[in-house]
Amino acid sequence: MSKNGLFATVTTLLIICSAVLPAQAAFPEHFDISKNYYTVHGGPDLNATLIGDNQYYRGDTVTLNIEMMNKGTITGFKSEKDVDFGDGTGLMLQQTEMQYESQATTAVGILATLKSDDPNVKVKSGPQQAGTLKQGKQSPSPTKFTIEINKNASAGTYPLTLELTYQYQNNVQLSGDDFDPATGIVTNKEVGIWYENKTQTQTINIEVKKEPYFEVTNVTGDLYPDKGGMLRVTYKNTGEKPAKDATVRVSADNPFSTTDDQAYLGTLNPGEEAVAVFDMDVDETATPKPYSLNSEILYEDADGHDQISDSIKINTEVLPAEKSLPGYQIGTGIAMTLAACFVILKKKLQQK
Repeated sequence: MSKNGLFATVTTLLIICSAVLPAQAAFPEHFDISKNYYTVHGGPDLNATLIGDNQYYRGDTVTLNIEMMNKGTITGFKSEKDVDFGDGTGLMLQQTEMQYESQATTAVGILATLKSDDPNVKVKSGPQQAGTLKQGKQSPSPTKFTIEINKNASAGTYPLTLELTYQYQNNVQLSGDDFDPATGIVTNKEVGIWYENKTQTQTINIEVKKEPYFEVTNVTGDLYPDKGGMLRVTYKNTGEKPAKDATVRVSADNPFSTTDDQAYLGTLNPGEEAVAVFDMDVDETATPKPYSLNSEILYEDADGHDQISDSIKINTEVLPAEKSLPGYQIGTGIAMTLAACFVILKKKLQQK
């Protein structure tokens, strides 16, 4: 069987992938530029959008849903090879290449990576596959990333960098043998597609909301086993918004107990402090050492909504048990000595 007869209806597709090259870089070794009819200008252009609210609170762990759209365009064609009007094979290959070249705006195999340069916002998700997007198309489902906001983060805007890496069709070549007008087939047709890698970056902004935020700035009070004591805790609003009608509640875990677990702080404006006093009992078997208690503040925010703060640590200490007061022992000893002396003196007087 002849070569033409064997491959009359077979199209060979050669796909060549290349890294992004300088504008004057040579074509790959197997890319025959002499068979290239057109060069296309333009390509994919991905645009990412964060779906939903971008405002979060300190300490939040949230999932960002990012939607992508390909706004790529073809800005022009450049003819690289003229074809004579009577060259049926060349005309057919030229038309076919034009059809292939129109796919230059498709972003193939998108890999999305989200990065944060600020330690207060950590990206917990690795790179995510986002599929392939044709020109004018929107991603069928959002690409998801989980982030964690530090509980000590300042209010404000935090920019995240979204890196989108993909391949796109840089150029196409076609070749073939004779064209059969009756069947419209070019025998031994070969298609070579040259792909390049491309990376786009985009900024995704998130915002940490302004709100009250509380810290313990001072703790005083002597706590002893089987005795307890008064614990004085100073709270400060280090946030950006006032906390109205604030009440603090302490959780008394072993070896502590109390029937006085709440204290009213009043309204704390940003930068203001208030002292809470708790009457604490300490178990008699408590080991003298540092301890940590949990507390939380209930308050009304600037919008009139009731809120509860995150857990706030109170670092305190159980002191060694107090020894009995020496005055009692001395007094008892003197009294016993005097009593003994009185008995001895009385006996001597009776003997005279």
